[in-house]
Parts: sequence; structure tokens; C-alpha cells
Amino acid sequence: MTQSAGDAVTSRADEGAILVSKFGGSSLASSEHIGAVADRIASEPGGRAGRVVVVSAMGDTTDELLALARRVARRPDPRELDLLLATGEHISAALLVMALEERGVDATALTGGQAGIQTDGRHGWARITSIEPERIRRELAEGRVVVVAGFQGTAGEEIVTLGRGGSDTSAVALAIALGAPRCEIFTDVDGVHTADPRVVPEARRLDEIGYEEMLELAHQGAKVLQVRSVELGWLHDVEIAVRQAHGEGPGTVIRRIGMEARQKVRGIATDDGMAKLTLLGLPDRPGVAGQVFEPLAEAGITVDGVIQNIGHDGLADLSFIVPETDLERATELVREHLPEIGARDLTIRGGLAKVSIVGTGIANAPSYPARMFSVLGEAGINIEMISTSEIRITCVIASAQLATAARALHRAFELEAA
Repeated sequence: MTQSAGDAVTSRADEGAILVSKFGGSSLASSEHIGAVADRIASEPGGRAGRVVVVSAMGDTTDELLALARRVARRPDPRELDLLLATGEHISAALLVMALEERGVDATALTGGQAGIQTDGRHGWARITSIEPERIRRELAEGRVVVVAGFQGTAGEEIVTLGRGGSDTSAVALAIALGAPRCEIFTDVDGVHTADPRVVPEARRLDEIGYEEMLELAHQGAKVLQVRSVELGWLHDVEIAVRQAHGEGPGTVIRRIGMEARQKVRGIATDDGMAKLTLLGLPDRPGVAGQVFEPLAEAGITVDGVIQNIGHDGLADLSFIVPETDLERATELVREHLPEIGARDLTIRGGLAKVSIVGTGIANAPSYPARMFSVLGEAGINIEMISTSEIRITCVIASAQLATAARALHRAFELEAA
């Protein structure tokens, strides 16, 4: 049976014995780390039955492969780049199976395509369209642990990747397709925190958090989970447990939470390495924004914080944020289309970051934005741009002030307290 992992997917509740877990790259960074993961799987009571393990590439393998590709080609072909990057997860899957078999655990490794993960054809940022898990079910029926290379699938005959953090999405999508009610994400942190502990040492672990709040935290820079994995979990009511790979703590459970169980501000999200592009003297006419952003969308460049200021004489200024890693390509695309857009000029400012407060009820409580802006002002931090949603307020600031801003907001909203 084909199980769609897109918007039309239907979960199956009759396969509750299946357990899907994902181990991140930091958990598999060396042969010793792989051995420790194998020990964990082998020692779990009943853990070998119905066990599906999704793996990321070892340590910094993906970054190293990207750097290697860019040493031989200034702009590597997306198809060949996907073919290269997918090998990182293949290595992890094969090595983990070898380690499991050394411990007497019958196991088999599958690529994303062999596991039945089908995607659209967008190289580098594909979406899962369906999963055909028959091969996985056959292997499980034979009593084997199935180790799946995450971050990838196939579109026809082509190997494609799912973007940074794509192994999270692979794991949650497989949990849905196999009818597992829960998906475990093992990483190098002990759960989801009120802020990034590397930025805010006082950050504390949350026992649980709602899907929508986790989705906003992920959107605004929290690196714990890929955004799409949270979207899928929420859509299909699959609990996601974030736990430490080499620890025994309870971690954080991401699930549906009633309004009465929530606090106002749940966390601070930070995202460094941003740049602002501003189109000056843009004609204020219908369709011009589409002319600006369509080429960026086709190139897979994420745009955030769009602000248009109405000027004079039918002209306006339009500003937006992109990751600095995409700045060169975004600048080329915008300049290429300047004549047809009709803008007078383009200005660029790098060295920016985003800091956000996330929590239910923010949009309906005027005191929260006022408090946030006052705290940043008292810390001497200038706000470049502001964007909001029902449960989030984001300020774009200078990168050099990001840590100061995050710590000040964490204190102001009393997130240190249990």
C-alpha cells in the first residue's frame, strides 16, 4: 500500500509496535559514537522488533562534501550535488548496520529510495510526495532492524535531497507511513530549550511544547528540528520526542497541548547570518512584488521579513531578509531582473540576525511587543525590521548584538524559572 507523506497522508494506528527513531550527525560523528548508538539499540528491551532507525551523515560530512564540491565548481550542478551529498547518509547507514551485526543484531541498511521515499524533483529542497514502505515491512517481518539513510528520496530515477535537517522529516514521514504514533529524534542536546543554550547559558529544557510553538521556533532559527518534520507531526498527530543520543534524560515531547496548559512566552529563537536587500524606487503597481520574488522562489531561496514602505510619486521601497549563504545568488537574481522590475537601485546590508519571542497569546496582548522593544532599547540594540505572527514577534538586529538581545529577553520574560 502506498502511504502519502504529503498533505493527503493518512496515518495507520494498527502498527503501533513499530518504533521510528532518528540519530543526528553529531550522534554518529565517529566510529566510537556509532558503536555507542549500536549499543543503545542492541540493549533496549524488545527494541529489535519493529525498529526503524533513520540516520544523518556523520558529524560535519555534509559540510565537508559541500566544500569539496565548491572547490571543483563555483556553482555545482544541483543534480550532481544531490548525488554527492546523499552518500553521507549511505555511509552512516552502512556503518551502523555493521556495528549492529557485530553485536548480534540482524539489521539491514536502505537508501531513501530503497525505503520507498518518493519526492518531487526539486534538487536540494525536495518535498516527500509518498512513501511505499513494503520493503521496510518485509525486512521487519524477518526480524531485522531497518536502518534508513535520511535526508533523501527519489524522484523517478533521480536521487534528491530534502534540505538541511531533512533526516528529521524522513523519520517523521516514515512514522506516519508505518503507523507509528511516536517518533524519537536523538541529537546532541537533551531536548528543546527556552533558548539556544550556546547563546543563553541560563536556558532550561522544556518537558513538552505544542506543535505550533515548536513550528515557530524552528522557523525562526531553532536548529533542533527541521520545520517540515514539525508540520508533518502536527498534521498527523504524531508525537515527536527530542532526546539526547548518549544520555538517559526524558527529553522534550512535541505534541498537541490544550490552551490552558500553555504559558504566554515559551521560548526565544535566534538566527544568525542574515542579510537585508532593499529595492529603492520600486514602481508601486500590482504584480511588481511577484516579479521580485518569483525568481528567488524558483531558485529555492528563502525570503523573510518583507516590508514595503510607500514613498512618493508612485514609488516605494521594498526590503526583505535572506540567509547570507544565499546572498550572492539572491543579489545576482534581483540585479538581473532590475530593468523589468523598474527599481532605481538595490542596497545590501549583511551582518544581521533575527531574535524572536514565541508563545501563545502574543498577538492579543499589546504588552508583549511593548516589553520586547523596551528591553532591546534599554540594551542599546537598534531594531532594523519587525515581523509578527499570532504567536511570534521577530526583530532583525545586528549580529554582534544577538547574544545580548537573547539573554536580555530571556531574563525579561522570566524563562529561567521552572
